[in-house]
Amino acid sequence: MPRDDVSGKAVAASAATPRAGNGLALPLRGAGVVNTRAAGSSDGLGRLLRRHGAETVVALPGQRLRIAADADAARAVLRAALRGDALVFVSPAAVRYAWQLLPALRLPRRLQICAVGAGTAAALARRGVTPLVQPAGSQDSEGLLAEPALRGIRGQSWAVIGAAGGRDLLLAGLRRRGARAALVEVYQRLPPRWTRLHLARLETAPRPLLVVASSAQSLAALATALPAGLVLALRTAELVVSSLRLAELAREHGFTRIHVAESALAADLAAACARALTRHRL
Repeated sequence: MPRDDVSGKAVAASAATPRAGNGLALPLRGAGVVNTRAAGSSDGLGRLLRRHGAETVVALPGQRLRIAADADAARAVLRAALRGDALVFVSPAAVRYAWQLLPALRLPRRLQICAVGAGTAAALARRGVTPLVQPAGSQDSEGLLAEPALRGIRGQSWAVIGAAGGRDLLLAGLRRRGARAALVEVYQRLPPRWTRLHLARLETAPRPLLVVASSAQSLAALATALPAGLVLALRTAELVVSSLRLAELAREHGFTRIHVAESALAADLAAACARALTRHRL
């Protein structure tokens, strides 16, 4: 089902589907796209945008991800979490860094394994982890908390695998339901390190310009850590975000042309870019 853009107008999904052999084969032809995914996320978004015809893809990571600062302590906490009742992985990065900490990690079958979103579920599947609970609706904490499997958990021990500095909605929701819930910090978020080359590529990127953001940290960096002229340019670009929550945050940061993707998956973000560009050119 197609998502609405934040102006309330329905966006047809067919406008975003590239089909070989006709005019939609390269739906991003001639556009510049700013990819704010953290460096090393390796989800192939940049490659997919280029295959869809983007003239230039500017990598402007809105944050840096690193393994937990105290890896030994993180390993101990992660091992202890395996003795609980359930694990919730909040992102593909949480999956990646959990296995970096414990390369031989094996999740006990009795554990309830949950994923916040389809991208995280896919990352777990690549590790051979099934079955698991993931949102059937919105691909975020709210969607996961709406799942029946997260009811009747009073007295259970739940571990949220992720990093400090994110939303506490999930932890708060689990605790309100009577679970003993704790964050297991397997990685850390660090501010971006942009160089003059990053800024030069952003200044010279072809127009129309699209910006892709799938985290609150990336949005904040775009709005506060760039030179004023570039901030103004980005605020008038077509901004593609991965959730309605991020759309609201984008408004607060002064962005005006906001489009919501179906999820944070690379394919969904690229499809939303194609829809945004179609609307821009109408």
